Amino acid sequence: MTRPPRTAALAAALVTTLVATLLASTPAGAAAPGEREPIARAAVRGPIPGTVPGDPLAERLADTYPFFSTPSDLAAKGYVEEEFYLSGVADGWDTAGNQVATDVAYQTRLVVRRPADPRRFNGVALVEWQNVTAGYDLDALWNAESTIRAGDAWIGVSAQRVGVDQLRGWSPTRYGGLDVTGGGRYVGDQLSYDIFAQAGRAVADPRGVSPLGRLRARTVLAIGASQSAGRMTVYYDRVLPQVQPVFDGYGFIVGSAPTRVGDEPVFQVLSETDVRTPVRPADTDRFRRWEVAGAAHSGQNGQVYRAPIQERDLGAAPVYTCARPPFSRVPMQHVTAAAYAHLVRWVERGTPPPTAPPLVFNPDGTKARDAHGLARGGIRLSQVAVPTALNTGDNAGESFCVLFGTYQPFDEATLDQLYRTHAGYVARVVTADVRNVAAGYLQPADAAENLREALRADVGRHGGTRRP
Repeated sequence: MTRPPRTAALAAALVTTLVATLLASTPAGAAAPGEREPIARAAVRGPIPGTVPGDPLAERLADTYPFFSTPSDLAAKGYVEEEFYLSGVADGWDTAGNQVATDVAYQTRLVVRRPADPRRFNGVALVEWQNVTAGYDLDALWNAESTIRAGDAWIGVSAQRVGVDQLRGWSPTRYGGLDVTGGGRYVGDQLSYDIFAQAGRAVADPRGVSPLGRLRARTVLAIGASQSAGRMTVYYDRVLPQVQPVFDGYGFIVGSAPTRVGDEPVFQVLSETDVRTPVRPADTDRFRRWEVAGAAHSGQNGQVYRAPIQERDLGAAPVYTCARPPFSRVPMQHVTAAAYAHLVRWVERGTPPPTAPPLVFNPDGTKARDAHGLARGGIRLSQVAVPTALNTGDNAGESFCVLFGTYQPFDEATLDQLYRTHAGYVARVVTADVRNVAAGYLQPADAAENLREALRADVGRHGGTRRP
């Protein structure tokens, strides 16, 4: 079969989407007094044609693949990555929850990573509000290992002007028709809340083209990290009481969380970086908060994953000069994966997640630390409970250094004092991880990975460590 030129296929897709936008522009219907407004149904078109990274035609076709496409070999793991246009009309809201616009046409994109085989799908869709703090869309909560292991689908939503504007400049061929500002009338992301909700509805209750293909989602969770968690907080606290819900539960990661008590459960997971005061909201039957000792807002795992993508799509990965060696290696993503699993059970069975101890503060308001400088309290993964390095959530310096935390390996004298034998070190790692698995803060597969790393380490051998 002869494949049409990619540029022609892209043009055809844009035209089709424009027609779909007009068809989707029929108002959803006003709510009766005292009722919550329905969420309009958006049109989904795609998958968007184009090359994938590594295709020899990519250079000639000017980046006609999804921006920040994952370098993970998804096919080898039974997953696919696809991109779609999402279009329709959205209402606008300010941050106080006042409706400031109605039925404004928009078009944006969805990135989908899902099981190729419906039999691999567990029925859970994680809909992430893409983070734009760096000036472009960032899939901050994509974790290939835990997502694929669970059989989840992940959907990234480009809801904000900064991200969409960057996409338009990065590839006018692919993204030139995107607009989430109503032609420049609403540049403060007033439409973002409704766009995100419409994306959730397209996943939860598809009509026509489904972003998940043949898959059907049973549970749809909204997730957001940092800046995106802040946007979702406004949505949950101020907008959601006025509109019909589309998400079954919410995960607010390394960022703010709602203060309103709603019908849908809320899970907040914070790194050490994000906990700045001993004053905290109480856990309830609809709210749970976890704090992870030693973890950073943006730690080593994310930096390693994103560096090759930044080099490919942005020309270079950023280099930072921080006050202390950056990037905590406490695997925050392991706790987040456990939290998602609890959130699903909370939604589907009504089983609330376990509570977790908070980080400890001194009377003067500073974080309490042990003799090695490690934070006291909180969820203590084996990287903190059985330490071989100083991992903290604190740092300083230029740009984003304050978010990176610190990683400083212990010297051999300290390691010799802590661990006399390799077997003793491994046994302590296993004990800490078993405790966290039993408490619900860590999944068994991640505990197994910690064990493999401990077995490979030189701690307790030859008078110290050779590989930090």
